[in-house]
Amino acid sequence: MSCLQMREVEIAYGDKQVVSGISLSIKQGQIVGIVGESGSGKSTLLKSVLGLLGPTGHITKGQIFFQGQDMTAYGERDYATIRGKEIAMIFQNPEESFDPNQTLGNQFYESMRAHWKIKKNEALEEAKIALSKLGFSDPSRILKTYPFALSGGMNQRVAIALAMIKRPSLLLADEPTSALDVTVQKETLDVLKRLCDKEQTSLLLVTHNMGVVRYIADYVVVMYHGKIVEEGGTKEIFECPCHPYTKQLMEHIPKPGKEAVWNRL
Repeated sequence: MSCLQMREVEIAYGDKQVVSGISLSIKQGQIVGIVGESGSGKSTLLKSVLGLLGPTGHITKGQIFFQGQDMTAYGERDYATIRGKEIAMIFQNPEESFDPNQTLGNQFYESMRAHWKIKKNEALEEAKIALSKLGFSDPSRILKTYPFALSGGMNQRVAIALAMIKRPSLLLADEPTSALDVTVQKETLDVLKRLCDKEQTSLLLVTHNMGVVRYIADYVVVMYHGKIVEEGGTKEIFECPCHPYTKQLMEHIPKPGKEAVWNRL
């Protein structure tokens, strides 16, 4: 059975339609990369899964199924039962994930306590393990820190750890490595790959970085002007692109010799 399935989904902000005719199926444990230029509807599609389209955004047509349940009929209370626990999201801007008035340790604890009975010291130990996997040499110090005291890249890694610690069935990631340098990008992607393999977590990853997609994804979806114009296995898409837009994306991949994630992942 599919972990996530979209059937002819259309999304609008107010009267403006931004996504149309999206049909997509993600298997349990599969990593799917969605690529396309800014404004193509990638992030909107991701947010629609968790009902995070804001006051003006709404699904105008189609259905979204998570583990066989139609989420388009969900209300806020329904979403609250699965957000974080069953489906977790890594935002492009990590500050969207944190309360600036609480230490990161408290935020790990509150996030875990919302779904499980767990003592604070147990939650902090779990958090230390998760942060260590993402390259933090002193996780105890990080947990005593406030988000504003960390760099954007460090906050991004903390946000990834916070999403992963709950071992969700589905992980949604919006440009999760864009704030990281090349070496940390690879380490982070390796952690995500291991999570998907060990826990059979499905990953829906939005990125403009073709190197990241080629490195981590099993399946690639190409979006253009709110529609899917091409999709297929990663090897197939990269070696034999068919749509002119996909070919154009391939032409912008850095060539050998240039310092880019494409060449070093």
